[in-house]
Amino acid sequence: MSRISAFIFDLDGVLVDTAEYHYRGWKRLADEEGLPFDRKDNEALRGISRRESLLLILKGRPLPEDQIQEMMERKNRYYVEFIQEITTADLLPGARELLQQIRNAGLKSAIGSASKNTCQVLDKLGIESLIDAVSDGFSVENPKPAPDLFLHAAAQLGFPPGECVVVEDAAAGIQAARAGGFRSLGLGPIERVGAAEVVFPSLAGVRLEQILVALS
Repeated sequence: MSRISAFIFDLDGVLVDTAEYHYRGWKRLADEEGLPFDRKDNEALRGISRRESLLLILKGRPLPEDQIQEMMERKNRYYVEFIQEITTADLLPGARELLQQIRNAGLKSAIGSASKNTCQVLDKLGIESLIDAVSDGFSVENPKPAPDLFLHAAAQLGFPPGECVVVEDAAAGIQAARAGGFRSLGLGPIERVGAAEVVFPSLAGVRLEQILVALS
């Protein structure tokens, strides 16, 4: 088994709970468009791109490309409005501690998130100094479950996929990690992230040593 040199974290639902802000953005758009959308529908959007999310909400309703683009931009405007409320207090329990432990151990950390607002959120969370590379919605063409986002992050860090642990809370993210040859740590219920090598309910109380032992 390869040594572990780095961790690649998804952002939403792993380091910060922005899911509520995404939900509020999609809900506002759906209400304006007369589309049925609730919290159960929102669960299916976890870990996938903005475009794929909109197509799921549309449920096969055909729209011209310019209207699809306008709706995606409108939802993003709402989301950007909502995330102005984010502060360092919104970091999920255990996130900062784990990032600090990774830094203290001489390992590297990257972000691999489909969000095009990743850098703005990192700035509000105050953790840029603990992150060595960022791969976001601007970095690659193919979204998860394609492995491209994580491969881009690993290339920036300078390590092969087998030496990087992807930390994800979405099935699409775990699928992407496995497709790219990465080690994988799933956060959340087994029915969602059970395909990961190791699963924890969240990062709360989780120490780096526990993760390394579980993956050894």
